Amino acid sequence: MSSQEFKQVIAVRTDIKMGKGKLAVQVAHAAVEASSIARSRNRSWYDKWKDGGQAKVAVKAGSLEELYGLRNGAEKLDLPTAIIEDRGLTQLEPGTTTCLAIGPAPSSLIDKVTGNLKLL
Repeated sequence: MSSQEFKQVIAVRTDIKMGKGKLAVQVAHAAVEASSIARSRNRSWYDKWKDGGQAKVAVKAGSLEELYGLRNGAEKLDLPTAIIEDRGLTQLEPGTTTCLAIGPAPSSLIDKVTGNLKLL
């Protein structure tokens, strides 16, 4: 598998209101956390993704239920995941789940879970 066949997808809830800065930071938290998990669980996937440019895609999730459904689908495929909950210091209530990162992992596996979602 070549390096361009690896990516990370971050699904962001669209049913909660976040400013652009808040949204960017939540996506960054998710990307960093999931890549750290992937690095410890499957170093080969992580290395191929990192060496290939660290491809990331942000997609829309319409609800908390959809986000957890995506996580369950990813975990069934043994993909690294990270759910992000806000600390509630600015715009959101403490513990608000904002996004989910899946991967880095083979694009073909991630697409089985997120391939039908619209880009953010």
